[in-house]
Amino acid sequence: MLAVRRVALPLAMLCANVFAQSPGPEVKKFIAYDDTLIALTHVRVIDGTGAPAQDNRTLVLRDGKIESIGDAAPPAGARVIDLSGHSVMPGLVGMHNHLMYTASINLDEDGKIPPPGFLVTELAFSAPRLYLASGVTTMRTTGSIEPYADLNIRRLIDEMKMPGPHIDVTGPYLEGKDSSFPQLAAITTPEQATKTVAFWASQGATSFKAYMNIAEGVLGAAIKEAHKHDIKVTGHLCSVDYRQAAALGIDDLEHGPVYTDSEFVPDRKHDVCPNIPAIVASWEKLAIDSAQVQGLIQDLIKHHVAVTSTLPVFEASITTRPVLSPRQTQMMSAESLRSYLAARASAATTAGRAEKAEAALKKEMAFELAFVRAGGLLLAGPDPTGIGGTLPGFADQRELELLVEAGFTPLEAIHIATANGAQFEKQLDRIGTIAAGKHADLVVLKGDPGQRIADVENVELVFKDGIAYDPAKLINSVRGMLGVR
Repeated sequence: MLAVRRVALPLAMLCANVFAQSPGPEVKKFIAYDDTLIALTHVRVIDGTGAPAQDNRTLVLRDGKIESIGDAAPPAGARVIDLSGHSVMPGLVGMHNHLMYTASINLDEDGKIPPPGFLVTELAFSAPRLYLASGVTTMRTTGSIEPYADLNIRRLIDEMKMPGPHIDVTGPYLEGKDSSFPQLAAITTPEQATKTVAFWASQGATSFKAYMNIAEGVLGAAIKEAHKHDIKVTGHLCSVDYRQAAALGIDDLEHGPVYTDSEFVPDRKHDVCPNIPAIVASWEKLAIDSAQVQGLIQDLIKHHVAVTSTLPVFEASITTRPVLSPRQTQMMSAESLRSYLAARASAATTAGRAEKAEAALKKEMAFELAFVRAGGLLLAGPDPTGIGGTLPGFADQRELELLVEAGFTPLEAIHIATANGAQFEKQLDRIGTIAAGKHADLVVLKGDPGQRIADVENVELVFKDGIAYDPAKLINSVRGMLGVR
């Protein structure tokens, strides 16, 4: 239980909140504290820089920003929240997040997905609440199925008419022909790519994502146009490999190379995606310290290309790893839960599949560790798609745990999931670390995730622009809705 008190202040000095937007009624339901002056006392500060935690600090928040971090007494008039036994860290910056989800995987009698293909559902209501409740205060949608919906969600959140994180809205997927997803447009010429990027930049998209079947020339045109608008491009690639994309000027690459870099696939055809199993197979015998892989790492660093780690979406399909916890399955609609469990059961019937999937995950972890140790910029996000076992918010927390499994220290994992994302988003002067003058986007957790990363799941308060939200209320408001709303 958090102990709260208020330091006395002369009546003449009392004032109302002065935030840019007043919370609407739907947001007020979930606000725990919105005082203009708040002091978090006796708290362990994990500042997101990777530095050791500071114990027994007083963190003062004024008008939505961090005023000071120290050991002084709380200022007069502050609402004082005693956080003994708790830690505070920067809000997570989710760099592969979606406002959509794999709601249901329907297979035919042969175990295949029939036409029109793989469908996903917009989660305009539940996803923003789950992200915020889990400590994600800023996120990139990293590919949009319903871009107008995503733009409107961002607007409603910014106007404080609905709860949710700050959102970098990625435009519609930049995909080529023969996509598995019927909700994506086929962009097959450089001219079409240029017009698409220019149009969605004018509509308010603040990033773009290229997808698996895009051709090299089309990707190059998209990157060139995006950079004219000072907008970054990331990619979940296949037909174009990592070195080609780096040479074209791409800013970020999603998922890591073990699942998406096709350059080592034998007899690969230009501008043709050889499929994920072929890519994973091409990496099976490649050692991370080999000349090929080390050369790739150096090439990405030379071209200033970031890599986004999305380990939870791959873990979800490994049947030797735990199924979702009851806390998570309670969020899911009956059909979403059925679909997820059926997909897990189907994967378990293939001999040796779990072992191969585990080996691929371990190799991807090893690549990410080597990439960072060499000086590369690693970002973090869970990718709530796959077989439906990667849930918004909950999976962002799991990503940190898997980074620690990969060999990063807990403090390094927190740095990757906070400061690195803010750096990539050009917002490190505002968010991403805890420092005086920055926006008060913070997560209060019971325990010490700097020592025990699993404590990142123990979220008790989430501050966004200095307003504290109640995660339990946010989670309870969408119980059973994931996959429906």
